[in-house]
Amino acid sequence: MEVITISSIITGTGSFLPETRLTNQMLEEKVQTNDAWIVQHTGIRERRIAVQMSALELALSAAERALQDAGKSPEDIDLIIACTVTPDSFTPSLSCNLQAELGASHAFAFDLSAACSGFVYASDVADSFLRSGKAKCVLVVCAEVLSHLIDYTDRTVCCLFGDGAGAAVYEWSDGEDGILATYMRADGIKGNALLAKAFSPENPLEAQRNTEYHHFLHMDGHAVFRFTARAVPDAIDGVLKQAGMDISQIDWIVPHQANARILEMVTRRYGLPREKVFSNLEVVGNTSSASIPICLDEMRQKGLLHHGQTAIFVGFGGGLTYGAVLIRM
Repeated sequence: MEVITISSIITGTGSFLPETRLTNQMLEEKVQTNDAWIVQHTGIRERRIAVQMSALELALSAAERALQDAGKSPEDIDLIIACTVTPDSFTPSLSCNLQAELGASHAFAFDLSAACSGFVYASDVADSFLRSGKAKCVLVVCAEVLSHLIDYTDRTVCCLFGDGAGAAVYEWSDGEDGILATYMRADGIKGNALLAKAFSPENPLEAQRNTEYHHFLHMDGHAVFRFTARAVPDAIDGVLKQAGMDISQIDWIVPHQANARILEMVTRRYGLPREKVFSNLEVVGNTSSASIPICLDEMRQKGLLHHGQTAIFVGFGGGLTYGAVLIRM
């Protein structure tokens, strides 16, 4: 009896970036910093800001472009997985709002919250549904309006984050391409190193309630960097081991766009040429879960991804979470 190997291939990508640019020079007017310091410490020169735009609007644009790229209609989608830490509402979820706006009448939908690791986590979940036969076409959409969480008087975070959305269509395949291995981990003990609170831990029955509970993002930069320095190699080594491959067999590393120093660490540790580690950090900044799919869409548009190439997507960040996906394009 012939054994059919099922894999999950990316058949389309899409992305959307708001028009408004927040440059380092503009930040100099808001907080005590300067362009040289920001570039030296982060590698970022500008980021996009969603002015009077919702997470749904960003997600919808990226999703429509991914479906068009894949040659799929909304009715073809079996499952929508949306990733965000900045939803427009707790309920309905971003995924359900997106399902309604797209008219994806045959799809079920849910949100996945893994912050900057959202795309790799969602890719692993999509792969599981496709391999099980419970879905044949999965739309993964990551959309973040991080400017809603940023205190622009806090220079530890205001220079890092931007807004944007990225999407990918995963489909069932019986070929040799697609997701070859995944590796997912979490380190919740250190979760408060990246913290954005939702509700005040108070008695809801009290007459006087706290109306000044700030939900701004707070970051312990040193703790996050220490975590990342351990997590990124662990994820890359872990997914290579799962696939029975080594780094010499990999054509691309596509990391979450957090900080230029992290990208440099990856190139040094694995002895890679800088051009094999893709980055658009300089002009996009850190868009959390959206960063990897935005990178993928840019790479496809530029003709950098070719059939048969191998790539590792590696995510890391809030939760704390991290993971990697190894795929043959």
